[in-house]
Amino acid sequence: MKTIDVTAQEKCRLDVLLSQTQLTRSHAQKLIRGGAVTVNGKVVQKVSAEVTPWAEVRVLLPEEVPLEVPPQDIDIDVVYQDEWLAVINKPQGLTVHPANNVNTDTLVNALLFHIKDLSGINGVLRPGIVHRLDKDTSGLLVVAKNDAAHVELQRQIQTKQCRRIYVALLEGVLKQESGIVDQPIGRSAADRKKMAVRADGRSAQTLFSVIKRYRHYTLVRFELKTGRTHQIRVHAKFLGHPVVGDKAYGTKNNRWNLAGQLLHAQSITFTHPHSGETMTFTAPLPSYFAKVLDVLDKTDEAK
Repeated sequence: MKTIDVTAQEKCRLDVLLSQTQLTRSHAQKLIRGGAVTVNGKVVQKVSAEVTPWAEVRVLLPEEVPLEVPPQDIDIDVVYQDEWLAVINKPQGLTVHPANNVNTDTLVNALLFHIKDLSGINGVLRPGIVHRLDKDTSGLLVVAKNDAAHVELQRQIQTKQCRRIYVALLEGVLKQESGIVDQPIGRSAADRKKMAVRADGRSAQTLFSVIKRYRHYTLVRFELKTGRTHQIRVHAKFLGHPVVGDKAYGTKNNRWNLAGQLLHAQSITFTHPHSGETMTFTAPLPSYFAKVLDVLDKTDEAK
């Protein structure tokens, strides 16, 4: 069995120490909770455990499992790629990675077909996946093509150095011009498939600013400061203005006959993990989103 051995140089959290190796912090936390990490020979399963200077830490890595996700010739929009990373403009309706015994028709299947090398840090079902978008959210995400790039890109996300901007059309007229929703998010007690604002949830912050108001809608710019599941959609609902077309958190009104929510990851900015260059990519609104705005602009909806 493969191992990672590291000696602490200063006092720090166990998961933070391991995230300084080739492991991402989330992967390290999973290994810690699973009993795969020892500190000075003793198993430690608390991710926030304090490690003292010169402590000897060992991680037992699980055996590699043959990849069982088949490559598929699914058309994807590769905005940019080099030997370290790729930036993808994901369409609405495409799931990012396999789950629940479904291993086809995802972005990962397409990546395996179109891109030669992908990082392996997140396991066989999520090769290259540094962060994700919901199935019915469109827009940009960055994919790592080797483990070093993966670790660095995920570090930038965790330390808020990666900037992710979204555009959404919200139900109703948002009164505030701008602000921040700083509300923790956790699994909904009423429906385990959903997330909700709850006091015992994980910290979550979303910046927002109004782009344009209509008679019954508001076009809003969001910036993620954290990356919780369904974060913008849950925080929009918390504001009292859910995303138009959101089947899980929005209204039942489907005036626009939409397949999913009008939420688009419009731009992403990060530092290239090898060159150190600041890179920014943008993606135009998908046609169905732009069409709704065009109708609103041409009617008395515009304020």
